[in-house]
Amino acid sequence: MSTPTRAPETSPALPELEPTRVGRPLSRWFTPAVFGALLVVGVVLQLVAGLNTVLVVLSVAIVGTLVVVAASRAVEGRRKATDRFVTCLVYGAFLLAMVPLVSLVYEVISKGLARLDGEFFNSSMVGIVGPGGGAYHAILGTLIITGITAVMSVPVGLLTAIYLVEYGRGPLARWITFLVDVMTGIPSIVSGLFAYALFVIFFGPGVRMGFAGAVALSVLMIPVIVRSSEEVLKLVPNELREASYALGVPKWRTVVKVVLPTALAGLGTAVTLAIARVIGETAPLLVTVGITNATNLDPFDGRMATLPVYAYYQLTQPGVPPEYGINRAWTAAMVLIVIVLVLNLIARLISRIFSPKTGR
Repeated sequence: MSTPTRAPETSPALPELEPTRVGRPLSRWFTPAVFGALLVVGVVLQLVAGLNTVLVVLSVAIVGTLVVVAASRAVEGRRKATDRFVTCLVYGAFLLAMVPLVSLVYEVISKGLARLDGEFFNSSMVGIVGPGGGAYHAILGTLIITGITAVMSVPVGLLTAIYLVEYGRGPLARWITFLVDVMTGIPSIVSGLFAYALFVIFFGPGVRMGFAGAVALSVLMIPVIVRSSEEVLKLVPNELREASYALGVPKWRTVVKVVLPTALAGLGTAVTLAIARVIGETAPLLVTVGITNATNLDPFDGRMATLPVYAYYQLTQPGVPPEYGINRAWTAAMVLIVIVLVLNLIARLISRIFSPKTGR
């Protein structure tokens, strides 16, 4: 009996691939050179014709992408052209995102340098109508109120984060997490109204004092510290906790001696960034602290000047002639940006110094 023969199996047809180009690829400097040349042309056209900066940057991004993709398609093939197209999209998005940042810094510095002198840092606005005057009282008021805010907010925020990560189990922890999430998104003016209403109960209507402003800023600062510190504490490996428990160390001592030292760099960064977040708030301080031309260093007695409110009043009520007040407002804004920059650099330094060393 003969065995039926099987038909030979045929493999499915593979899609035809585009032949690979064997020509010389474009230089890795081709894309930056194209965008750089177009950017120079755009700057020249902007200076000559007065074009809008955003329009110039957008035009450079679109035209540069088309030129690079067309040249790559002609020389290197479709696959490499697609890769360069995606790369151009990334660089174009980055360039477009840098426009408001660079323009903001340039505008503040160019207009703030007009009054960046010694008088601005060692005099107040008492008796000043036109030229002269400074923000000595506002700088000190900002530092005092921000310091009180940090003293009140940092312990509460860190202890809350430790509870949620190390101890929080059950409905209470879920409600605290929900409340912190809600407080993170509340408008700053709401915190100012809350602090004002709270102090009106004890001191009567029209109360203005620096401590009330610190309470308002604490409402904004505590949720930021809790959320950021909670994420930092979650990054501590559980193996460290388990090793400590295995040696018979109690939980509280494990948290103090193992968890917190390991997360110290991240916690320091979180606290510093939270301070930088609230130091420039204006609306809560307008409601609770107000403004004064004199130097008041007592946060429990009367109005105090702060840099954000000082800049606001100098811009909205500059006096006659108005250019002197406007110049003081720009300089105050520049000083505030420098303070925030210094705080961010301190956060970076803390993270670098206290981060766990993994090298042997």
